Amino acid sequence: MDHVEEIDLAITGMTCAACVSRVERVLSRVPGVTDVAVNLATERARITTADHPDLPALIRAVEKSGYGATLIEADAPPAPPPDNTELVHVLIAAGLSAPLLLGMAVPALMLPGWAQFVLATAVQFGLGWRFYVAGWRAARALSGNMDLLVALGTSAAWGLSTWTWMTTGHAHGLYYESSALLIAFILFGKFLEGRARRQTGAAIRALMKLRPDTARVLRNGAETDTPIGDVRRGDRVVVRPGERIPVDGVIVDGLAGVDASMLTGESRPVEAAPGTHVSAGAIDLDGHLVIETTAVGAETTLARIVRLVEGAQASKAPIQRLADRVSAVFVPVVMVVALVTFGLWLFAGAIPGTALIHAISVLVIACPCALGLATPTAIMVGTGVAAKHGILIRDAAALELAHGIKVVVFDKTGTLTEGKPRLTGVTVFHEDRDTLLRLAASLQAGSEHSLAQAVREAASGNTVAPATGFRTLPGRGVTGSVDGRSLAMGNQRLMKDLGIAVEGGDEASTLAWLADTGDALRALGVFAFADTPKPGAKAAIARLHEMGLRTIMLTGDNKAAAAAVAGALGLDSFAAEILPADKAAEIVRLRADGAVVAMVGDGINDAPALAAADVGMAMATGTDVAMETAGITLMRGDPGLVAAAIDISRRTTSKIRQGLFWAFAYNVLGIPLAALGYLSPVLAGAAMAMSSVSVVTNALLLKSWRP
Repeated sequence: MDHVEEIDLAITGMTCAACVSRVERVLSRVPGVTDVAVNLATERARITTADHPDLPALIRAVEKSGYGATLIEADAPPAPPPDNTELVHVLIAAGLSAPLLLGMAVPALMLPGWAQFVLATAVQFGLGWRFYVAGWRAARALSGNMDLLVALGTSAAWGLSTWTWMTTGHAHGLYYESSALLIAFILFGKFLEGRARRQTGAAIRALMKLRPDTARVLRNGAETDTPIGDVRRGDRVVVRPGERIPVDGVIVDGLAGVDASMLTGESRPVEAAPGTHVSAGAIDLDGHLVIETTAVGAETTLARIVRLVEGAQASKAPIQRLADRVSAVFVPVVMVVALVTFGLWLFAGAIPGTALIHAISVLVIACPCALGLATPTAIMVGTGVAAKHGILIRDAAALELAHGIKVVVFDKTGTLTEGKPRLTGVTVFHEDRDTLLRLAASLQAGSEHSLAQAVREAASGNTVAPATGFRTLPGRGVTGSVDGRSLAMGNQRLMKDLGIAVEGGDEASTLAWLADTGDALRALGVFAFADTPKPGAKAAIARLHEMGLRTIMLTGDNKAAAAAVAGALGLDSFAAEILPADKAAEIVRLRADGAVVAMVGDGINDAPALAAADVGMAMATGTDVAMETAGITLMRGDPGLVAAAIDISRRTTSKIRQGLFWAFAYNVLGIPLAALGYLSPVLAGAAMAMSSVSVVTNALLLKSWRP
C-alpha cells in the first residue's frame, strides 16, 4: 500500500492568483504528488504524496518556476513580526513621486525634464525593481502574473516620457508621474494588504503563544525548570497560580480554577481537582497543582488544535478552483486586450502617446490580486475565529459545505444527553438483586460504555472479578464468562439474536438485560437506566429550527426512551434501536433525497455515520476516533455549538462570495473603463491596489463574530 504523506512548503515571491496557479501546476507535475493546494494568503503549499516525498525535487520545481520554497517544520515557532522595510519603501516612493504629482496639478511648479527623469527613474528602477525580477521569472517560465503587468505598464509610461523628453526637450506632456505614482500606489496597496493578511493569521499565532517554553518538573522532591522538549510522559509537573499549564495531564494534587477559554471557548473557569484532565495552554487561576504528564509537544490537545486550524487554513475551498482557472488565463488575455486597446485608439486617430496611456491603464487595473485573496483570507479569518470559540474546522471543504446544511442528525447518548446514565431500577427474574449486580459489574468490568460505568457504580459494595473471554458487540451489548458462567448483557436486539424472548416495556428508560447463555438459556433480569438531556440541548434544537433546519435523532436505545428524549427536546423525528451501520445507511438515504446532511456524535459507534455525512461534527468530549473522522470538532460538549458552526460557515461563505464578486467586478468594470479612456494609469493603479485591500478588509470583519 502506498505511503501517503503531507508536507508544507513556505512559498516566496507570489503576488497574485496567477502565481498560485503556476506553483500548483509545477508541483503537481513532480512524480508521486497526488494533490497540491497553494494558499496566497498564508504563502504556503500543502503537498500530498502517494510515496515518500522527494523534497529537493519539489523545491527545484518551485524555484524553476520563478519562486522560492522552504520546508515548514512541524511545530515551528511563529514567524517573527515583519520589519518596517515595506513601509520605508512606500514612504520613499511617495516622497519621490510627490514633486511629480505637484507639477501635474500646478503647471507653474512643473519640474524641468531632467529632474522629472531622475525622480521617476529612481522609483522605476530602484523601488520598482522587484516587479522586473518577478515579472521576468514569470515570463521565462512562459507564465504571467501581477508583476509582469505592472512592469510592462510602468515601463511603457516611463519609456514614452523619456523618448518624448529626449526628442523634444520639453518638460510638459510627459507621463513620469504616471509611472512613479503607479509604483507608489501599488507598493502602498501591497503594504496594506500584507498588514491585513497578517491579521488573518492572528488566531494561529495566539494559539502558538499558549505553549510555555519550560515546565517545572518535580524530580527527587525538588522542582527543576526543564525545557518543554525534555519533559516525558509520567513526569510530575508543578504549576503555580497564574501560570500556564505546559503539558496535557491528570491532576494528582491540588485544587484550582482552570481557564481553558483559548482551547475550548468556554467562558467560565472549570474547577479542577485530583483526577481532572487538563490541557497544555490552559491557565491555573488560583491553586497550586501537581500534574502527571500524559502528553507533551505534538501530542497535546493544543498542538492538535494548531494542526487542525493550520490544515484548514492551508486547504483550498472548492469555490476557489473557479477563481484559479480564471486567473490562469487572465494575464495573457489582459495583455491581448491592452494591445487591442492601443491599436483601436490609433485607428480612431489618437496620438501614440494617448493610445499607449490607455493601454497602460488596462494593464494595471487588471492585476488578479484580489481573485487570489478573496477565498483564503475569508477562510483564515473564519476558521481562526471559530477556533477561538471552540469550533475546530478540519478543512475548507467542510467549512464551505456546512453553509448548505439542511438536515442535522444527532446521536443521543453523550451528544444530546449528559452521557452519564444512572441505574434507576433492577427487575429480578432469577437469582437475587445483589447477585445480579455483581455478575453484571464483573461482566462489564472491561467496558468503557457509559451504561457499564453506571452498573459498576451501583455495584461498588460488591466484590467484582473481571470477566474472561470478554467481547463487545457494537450496538447490542457484551458477552463473557463470570465464575464459569457464560453471560450476555445488552439490549432487546441482542436478546433476540440469542433466542431469548423479552418484553421491551413502556417506560421511558434505557433497558439492558442480563442473560445466562449456558445450558440454562434465559434472562436473569433487566436493568433500567436514566440519562438526562444536556442543559442547552433544547435551546440548541430550537435555534436550529429558527435557522430553517430539520433535526433528527438516531440511537441504538429503545423506542420509549428515544421518544421521551425527542419529545422533551422538540426534535422533528427519531429512529431507535438501530446499529452503527444502520446509522450510516440512514445518513446515505437522507443524502440521496438531495439534502446536505450533518451528523453530530461523540462515540466510536458514531464514526461510520460521521464519515457518511456531508459534514461530520464530533464532540471533543467523546472519542478520538470520532474526532479523526469528523470535518468539524466541537471542543465543548455543547449542542449549541452545532448552530454556531453552521452560522460561521454561512458567514464565511458569504464573505468568500462577496470577495470574489468584487474581485471580478473590479475587472469587469475597470477594464472597459480603462480601455475607453475614462481611467488614467494613476487611478487604475490606485483602484487595483485598493481592490486587494478591500477584499482582505472585508474578510477581516469576520473577526467580530460571536456564537
